[in-house]
Amino acid sequence: MNETLGGRISELLDKNGMTQRELADAVGVTEVSMSRYIKGDRVPKGPIIANIALALHTTTDYLLGQEADEDSELVYYRTQRAIARNAKNWSSKQKADLVNALFETN
Repeated sequence: MNETLGGRISELLDKNGMTQRELADAVGVTEVSMSRYIKGDRVPKGPIIANIALALHTTTDYLLGQEADEDSELVYYRTQRAIARNAKNWSSKQKADLVNALFETN
């Protein structure tokens, strides 16, 4: 696990295939501010941390380094929330792919 807030954000950016600019836009801050958060030059306020967590599909606890090992139940509910938030934007093929992945059908 990364030891800093910025390190955890960078790790999640890579994992989610996002750029700093995309994250900044999703969170509602400037790209310069996001860069400063990642470098550790600034500490984001609570609402910004919450928005970063939401955009990166994680928890504020993880970003702040307060979450030890990921609990499988937590992963399940986080995944469920991500699906619920985004499913309306998915194509029929993406929805079918998810069903196939869940039930291992071809």
